[in-house]
Amino acid sequence: MTQYHIISQTSESTVVAQYESNSKRSNQYESEAALERAFIEQLQAQAYEYITIHSQSEMVSNLRQQLERLNQYRFTEDEWQRLYTQVIANPNEGIAEKANRIQNDARFAFKLDNGDTRNIMLLDKQHIHENHLQVINQYAEEGGAHSTRYDVTILVNGLPLVHIELKRRGVNIREAFNQINRYQRDSFWAGDALFHYVQIFVISNGTLTKYYSNTTRDNHIREFGKMQRKNKSKTSNSFEFTSYWADANNRIIPDLMDFTRTFFTKGTLLNILTKYCIFTSEKMLLVMRPYQIVATERILQRIQIAHNQRTYGKIEGGGYIWHTTGSGKTLTSFKTAQMASKLDYIDKVLFVVDRKDLDYQTMREYDRFEKGAANSNTSTAILTRQMDDPNARIIITTIQKLSIFVKKNPQHAALRQRIVLIFDECHRSQFGELHHMITKYFKCYNIFGFTGTPIFPENAIGSGNLRTTQQAFGDRLHSYTIVDAINDHNVLPFKVDYIKTIDKEENILDKSVSDIDRDAVYMAPERITNVTRYILDNFNSKTYRNSKYYSFNKVMNIADVATTHEQERKQKVSLHGFNSIFCVSSIEAAKLYYTELQKQMAHLTPDQRLKIALIYSYGVNEEEAEMYDGSIDDENNENTDRLDMQSRDFLDAAIKDYNEQFGTSYDTSSEKFQNYYKDLSLRMKNRELDLLIVVNMFLTGFDATTLNTLWVDKNLRSHGLIQAFSRTNRILNSVKQYGNIVCFRNLQRATDEAIALFGDKEAGGICILRSFSDYYLGFDDEKGKHHFGYKELVDQLLEQFPLSEMPIASEKLQKEFITLFGNILRSRNLLSTFDDFAGLEILSELDMQDYTSHYTDLYEAWKLKKPQGDKESIIDDVVFEVELVRQIEVNIDYILLLIQQYHERNCQDMEILVRIKKAMASSLELRSKRELVENFIHTINDSNDDVYQLWRAFVSEQREQQLVALIADERLNEEKTRALVDNAFAIGTLKTTGTDIDGIMPPMSRFGGSNREEKKKTLIEKLKAFFERFQGIGGA
Repeated sequence: MTQYHIISQTSESTVVAQYESNSKRSNQYESEAALERAFIEQLQAQAYEYITIHSQSEMVSNLRQQLERLNQYRFTEDEWQRLYTQVIANPNEGIAEKANRIQNDARFAFKLDNGDTRNIMLLDKQHIHENHLQVINQYAEEGGAHSTRYDVTILVNGLPLVHIELKRRGVNIREAFNQINRYQRDSFWAGDALFHYVQIFVISNGTLTKYYSNTTRDNHIREFGKMQRKNKSKTSNSFEFTSYWADANNRIIPDLMDFTRTFFTKGTLLNILTKYCIFTSEKMLLVMRPYQIVATERILQRIQIAHNQRTYGKIEGGGYIWHTTGSGKTLTSFKTAQMASKLDYIDKVLFVVDRKDLDYQTMREYDRFEKGAANSNTSTAILTRQMDDPNARIIITTIQKLSIFVKKNPQHAALRQRIVLIFDECHRSQFGELHHMITKYFKCYNIFGFTGTPIFPENAIGSGNLRTTQQAFGDRLHSYTIVDAINDHNVLPFKVDYIKTIDKEENILDKSVSDIDRDAVYMAPERITNVTRYILDNFNSKTYRNSKYYSFNKVMNIADVATTHEQERKQKVSLHGFNSIFCVSSIEAAKLYYTELQKQMAHLTPDQRLKIALIYSYGVNEEEAEMYDGSIDDENNENTDRLDMQSRDFLDAAIKDYNEQFGTSYDTSSEKFQNYYKDLSLRMKNRELDLLIVVNMFLTGFDATTLNTLWVDKNLRSHGLIQAFSRTNRILNSVKQYGNIVCFRNLQRATDEAIALFGDKEAGGICILRSFSDYYLGFDDEKGKHHFGYKELVDQLLEQFPLSEMPIASEKLQKEFITLFGNILRSRNLLSTFDDFAGLEILSELDMQDYTSHYTDLYEAWKLKKPQGDKESIIDDVVFEVELVRQIEVNIDYILLLIQQYHERNCQDMEILVRIKKAMASSLELRSKRELVENFIHTINDSNDDVYQLWRAFVSEQREQQLVALIADERLNEEKTRALVDNAFAIGTLKTTGTDIDGIMPPMSRFGGSNREEKKKTLIEKLKAFFERFQGIGGA
């Protein structure tokens, strides 16, 4: 068994401080059953109770015993039935409702038989060690679509709150993730749906172990079910958002036994379940990552020490957190503020941002984490009232408002209270002046800072005592660098292209050359024209515009949110591609580029033109900011008063263009400009704009997962460069693999220096993607390991699996083909935004369709091979790249285009019919519609009728006929069935859980229960087939 040595750990810490693993890997085969036994034995050694439960009746019996023990009360039979059926196993509640009960309503009032009311707990969050942990394995669920046995489940007070899915060593860990998806689809809903209570899933193949929340799984399933006409990719609810566990030094703990000794320590697991899970207003359960937990606890420990030793009001009572941009600092700060505000000796927590837009953005995020938890303010007067109000425990405000408050109220009572101040983006230069004011007027403070790019002596400016982040805030309490985040797959690496736009640029950048000469070269009309042309020519390939469809939660009431602060209303929609920001050196450059873009797009059709916007207010001279210290000077997003008249008039004209695009009415007047900024921000996040031209705005503090490209015609360096680049590297889905940076200036040295400063000297190889030739031809890494290139993979495919010898009969060769073609799909996706890839795909479009068709044939066939009992199978080794198949496959529009061509050629061109057949066979989405398309082709003739109109009419007629037949054959309630089907097509998924299916079924004898369940399963399969056949193809 693996030997594990804890080097250091405090009694207060959820995350072990440091670990060393002396794991000795055995070369012998280890079955899944053996891995499961070793895991359970380790849990027993950690004081988990192992019990044998294989059925729901045994589960319910144990649940009653555990809840009676926890609540120190014996329920009567009637009380238990009411508690179980109306609360615990309420048939109208699903995964989200059960997650909310565990996280927010685990203690509730319950009426007893005698009329008294008693508080009942499902989970004791105040005294976590009162909760009892049990472990079960091989739980059998017979009531689902298939008989199923689950691997290992952790019961907390009898409820299944953690589920572990294991695969033997050597099997891809994603297969464990996929297995849980199958459970969700086939059986978690069965019986009384107690497994909907699972909060955290753990997946492992022994060698690698990861965890994730139940709503990550739930939303992935709903996204997966919606991948219809637009081939939607995985969103932020898929495998990309599973997490590794780690120690406080950010060293991941991947081995299952090591993971068990740390994550599954009783105190750690119960802390995570009771303290470090957050159920958001969007019904998402967020499980904090280890570095977020460490940061939170380090700040709380520092507050406690300062309280005990009376070091509050001094730098020793504070500190700063260095967590790289995009790693979730807002969630960490929220949890820190929430927990600090509950300390009985803390009066208030102030979360301070440096811009009004971040005040608004942070408040929205805090409201998402917990509605009403924090208080924001639109004026100093409101801030003053909140400082007076003892119930306003968490306050979000800006530096400016806090400064005014202190200056106007130097004797205010709050200044003598125990105040925790948390500063966001604490590398800003403004904190120097504010820090002096805080230390002068506040008497009993703890001051903490969060930053993704600290100020070190190497990138500091000025003089005095506050040159660095450490001098301003005290000790670094925790760090999580860009290298850590990329290694953990929490943010994406960068792909940086340097586009040469002038000769002898090194000489131009020499400081001996005057600013006037440099500006003249950079803003020469010919250069502006060429840069603009490059952007337009390469925009689609860099951002995947008009391709790469995926599902996204879109804000539907942007104008109302921007102008009246109305609550956001979101709807699941299909988006295609990503968007971009173009940062330029000055307002004059911004004006020139906006004009040139409009000029070069004038001849394009409306659907070809990019949707662009422009924003600026005031920017300091570039030499004073970017070239000197690396900071990005903050423009004022509240008004444009400092603009000269010409620049303001130009901006008004650009905003008028924006108004015409989106039906808004903004301008450069103070309030309307603020609302324009908010509206613009939301539309960028919604992917409603293709390109936003900025000088400094939006380069810090702006997060949009749909943004993947930054065009740079601006001198960036140090923390300003990292901040700007990091706008692009938020994780969204499996297609967005990196942030695109396209530099029209030679920033290579500045990039290397910045990454070395905020990562380490070897960080360049981690943060920046390799060259096109490496990915295309293959390369050997620093450890001598060879990584096959795209050409090598395709050559291997053509040699080993020529199309003339397909299909493949041998299961062993099928597995080799699946692995090889999956690698080609991943490589092709990575290379697709490299300019050099065009024309070097090797495989023709038809060959790619043929290979994809064979790949999807195997996908369908191997799904049926999945063994129901013995899980030791070669099939477990196989992972299909289904999401990447969906990104290259055809859709119904392409098929109709071919049918239109067939129609125009008098329905005589048999070659087109072959192309249609191949295209349909290559598409996972269109296979269920193959018969429908073939029947349609037989109905058309060589008349002049419009094929698209004929198709819509045909689909409407077929859908109605088949629905009428289904209702009649199954004797369904017609009104309720039509409502169920209409709702399914409206929201993009067919709901088969809860009571919806029961409501449409015909009445049956209450003595025929088992037969009813069989009929329900059959009906669900028929409804699914009907839905898949007609979803996303037009018609009524």
